[in-house]
Amino acid sequence: MPSKPATDSIRVQNLSRVLTLLHRRGPLSRAQLTRLTGFNRSTVGALTSELSRLGLAYETEPAAAGRAGRPSPLVHPNERVAALAVHPDVDAVTVGLVGLGGKVHRRVRYDAAAVPGVAETLSITRAVVEGMTAELASMDRIVGVGAAVPGLVDSTDGSVRLAPHLGWENEPLAESLSRTLGLPAFAGNDATLGTLAESVFGAGVEQADVVYLNGSASGIGGGVIVGGMPLGGAAGFAGELGHTLVRSDGLACFCGRRGCLETEVNLGGLLEPLGLKHADLEQLEEAMAARRTPGFEAAAARQLDMLAEALVNFVNIFNPSTILLGGFLGVLFSFDPRRLQNAVAHGGIGGLGRQVQIRRAALGADLLLVGAAELAFADLLAAPAAALNSAEQTPQPAAGA
Repeated sequence: MPSKPATDSIRVQNLSRVLTLLHRRGPLSRAQLTRLTGFNRSTVGALTSELSRLGLAYETEPAAAGRAGRPSPLVHPNERVAALAVHPDVDAVTVGLVGLGGKVHRRVRYDAAAVPGVAETLSITRAVVEGMTAELASMDRIVGVGAAVPGLVDSTDGSVRLAPHLGWENEPLAESLSRTLGLPAFAGNDATLGTLAESVFGAGVEQADVVYLNGSASGIGGGVIVGGMPLGGAAGFAGELGHTLVRSDGLACFCGRRGCLETEVNLGGLLEPLGLKHADLEQLEEAMAARRTPGFEAAAARQLDMLAEALVNFVNIFNPSTILLGGFLGVLFSFDPRRLQNAVAHGGIGGLGRQVQIRRAALGADLLLVGAAELAFADLLAAPAAALNSAEQTPQPAAGA
């Protein structure tokens, strides 16, 4: 087959660049796009017009700026081009509908009576999607589904090699989701996707050196960004920060060691003294704020001190400018931020602990859904027109599917 003309390849790259900017930065004027891309005004105009024709962007008139001349139109990513997102955990399956620009249209958490297997996860996901009939009907297009899984995931085919807390091993999750929902499906590690989401839309924007930790019912995962690049590792599984040793005589961990971070700092250790079996992040934060009893404060303080041990290690190893805490770790940090900050400040070598900023992840309960949706948006952002042509051949989810 003849190769594509160079002009076609350049056009694909230029459309990708503009759409990615809109997706990650939100509405931008044509003038801003001209400045950010280095393209001339006529090129930007042609590209934004094509994205509008494809249904991926739309323009509005800006508010009056009080300056002479016609103001530059404001270009928006079309938030009604969306992806489904799934996050299975030991206590619940959460399903979301996420539009371009990271807009979460709907989030549904389904509490599970027991640790959900793959079959139950698929059944719950299908039922929740069927319950989103109105939201799905209001979308212009659903491009795919992404799953954020607490375990080792092969990014080449979306299969779960091992998710020990879920009891999953060698499960073709992406293939099963695609067959269940009739959409292209992808899967990745939840903490890695959380790192991506916070870097693109949250507290890690424009941060080049970041350590991110996410705490969920299944444990603690993490991700590291060094010099603006995510740390992947030889097999792509870097970031198992939950297995950092924080207490040599600590509790036994499923990995075979004792005193891992995720055994000493865990959601169950916060829920039990609060008298709760399950809680989403909002419920946990409300309960912690309302029950400042000596017994609970002691439990929270112990977990903060163990968390500080791990963070000091990460400061000494990675020298990040920022540490981001998501999931229940963000709630725990907010309970007594000074305790954690002081411990890290005094623990890092050479004053490194005093230089690092510790922040709560900004995306809250939407974090992993936004990250999972990025998997589904990847092809669209890389080649907008080609991805849409492919999607037109893919059945869209429907009630009763």
